[in-house]
Amino acid sequence: MMELYLSNSWILGIIINSILITFAFIVPKKLLTINGYLNAWILGVIVWGTLGWPGYAVVMFYFLVGSGVTKIGMEQKEAAGIAEKRSGMRGPENVWGSALIATICALGTLFIDATWTQLLLLGYVASFSTKLSDTTASEVGKAYGKRTFLITTLKPVSPGTEGAVSLEGTLAGIVASGVIALVGYLVGLIYLTGIVYCIVAAFIATNLESLIGATLQENLEWMTNEIVNIINTLIGAVVAILFAWLVLNFMAI
Repeated sequence: MMELYLSNSWILGIIINSILITFAFIVPKKLLTINGYLNAWILGVIVWGTLGWPGYAVVMFYFLVGSGVTKIGMEQKEAAGIAEKRSGMRGPENVWGSALIATICALGTLFIDATWTQLLLLGYVASFSTKLSDTTASEVGKAYGKRTFLITTLKPVSPGTEGAVSLEGTLAGIVASGVIALVGYLVGLIYLTGIVYCIVAAFIATNLESLIGATLQENLEWMTNEIVNIINTLIGAVVAILFAWLVLNFMAI
């Protein structure tokens, strides 16, 4: 029965994603590059095949909201030279930079018991919660941040500087992490307490990402934005899982 279910889930994932990608190629407004769409198809099939429509709802919410957030204040960001490349269109490097850790969590649910499955589902949601928080904080900060500070020194810097933070961006990031965590709860992937874990984990990971951007990324040529995004989402997923694991063990004492 389980084998039949898994088989049907993967087939349905292929069909649904093929339809959506075909539609995406037809509409004039593109959110991804051609290679970006092809890689998004692979991601979508994996997510639907492993987590079904609930997991797919979370990744689609991230994709649509994250893409929309990059458009905020686009004209002024382009004028200042701090807008996302390709006017916010995402490529394959963006797809996997944002979703690699979530994909690993999703695939991991196929091989472990119920307790660890729940923790990996939390990690899945937390990774997207972290990435949406980071994206929102960055884009809102660049567009509307009145005062932007370098996280390492708290000295004022120009918006768009690696490692820069702003009050407006930070608050927007917190809200974004909570909203997508709420989606994860509403579709049944996480418990209500998981929303709190995701928000806290996203806040920690996003600030650590800013710290990495202000230090290591400036000095290591290989540490691209995509690598930093993978590290960022990994931290978010691990922190959320550790919080939940500690609480579970504390309650068992």
